[in-house]
Amino acid sequence: MHKDSKICMFLALIWIATVYAESVIVTSTQSNERKLKSAVFRSPAFVLGPGQVQNKIYLGIDFPKGHIALKGFDAEVVDEGGNSIPLHETYLHHWLVETLYHKMPLTEEQTKAQTRRLHSSNYIVAGNDGICQDDTLSQIFGLGSETRHTSTFIPDPYGIVVGDPKQIPEGYVEDWMLNVHAIDTRGVVNSLGCTECRCNLYNVTKDEYGRPLRENYIGGLNCCYEGTQCQLKEGFQGEIRTLYLKYTVYWMNLDESIVPVRTYILDVTDTGQRSDGSSSGQSHVGCQVEYDVAPCSAGSPPSECIYTREAHMAIPQGGDVIYAVAHQHTGGLGSVLYGQAKYSSEIRHTGVMNLFYLLIADSVHNVSVSSY
Repeated sequence: MHKDSKICMFLALIWIATVYAESVIVTSTQSNERKLKSAVFRSPAFVLGPGQVQNKIYLGIDFPKGHIALKGFDAEVVDEGGNSIPLHETYLHHWLVETLYHKMPLTEEQTKAQTRRLHSSNYIVAGNDGICQDDTLSQIFGLGSETRHTSTFIPDPYGIVVGDPKQIPEGYVEDWMLNVHAIDTRGVVNSLGCTECRCNLYNVTKDEYGRPLRENYIGGLNCCYEGTQCQLKEGFQGEIRTLYLKYTVYWMNLDESIVPVRTYILDVTDTGQRSDGSSSGQSHVGCQVEYDVAPCSAGSPPSECIYTREAHMAIPQGGDVIYAVAHQHTGGLGSVLYGQAKYSSEIRHTGVMNLFYLLIADSVHNVSVSSY
């Protein structure tokens, strides 16, 4: 991810923790006598009071093992009783799942360390097929506030192939990382401002690493990092909640009938430039991940208050598009793969995103596509 604007890695500490499976449900299909499997897990607990932010990274989460084909990943925030938490109370800014390789064996101190960051030499980010710079947008699955109503299921016979021993570097083992970024909006003075991470509402002038915010940066990920507090209404009091991300993984054992897909994440802010090593970290290089939408002129009709943005890019290898979904924030009016990303500009929006998640497979003729 971008060194200043990572969605998943730059804001949070790794919390090494054991994740307990709640249940495992195995179902079978009639297609080639294969079995579609699913398992439901729960992340370690995170605690939120009114207006508080948690943006944690959990390494070593429970996840299906072996050389398999992933078929889907669903997630939602729940309380200790497993009850779904309304989005207007706990805003799920994003969750992300990434593949990592870590050295084996880790020492006991490394395993227990709760402040070790992913750029440690003990870890290698496996990433996806691109196309952003470095480890920017390198997740395998990831969504945000739209997660409860967005299917991630990959139709048969396709799948994301993981666990290939040939891809794991010598001396390392494959592992999985989960990032959860949640914002509690109970009792805040401006719910939209809090979810758009406006810096004045968080009383933030420096990023997580103590660096001054860049000039004219008024909202975004650099202002709603782990432990920040959004402004509350005077006198408001609310309970502190213990919450979890409940996630369901779908997969199949790998066989010859599975057609592998490649994972690409496209970003409308991608400048097309890439660092040659001398300009690493400069803001003009590559995918910026987030941007602002300025308000339209006062008195303009809503039909004229539309902010559009587009980018032109090429992926290294083409094929058939098997799955595609766009990710936008509040105010988003839609995005198309061949066209433009649109946001309403009736009011100012900060820290918005427009990402396109693509799964592409080599063209296979006469393939029967089905879903479950």
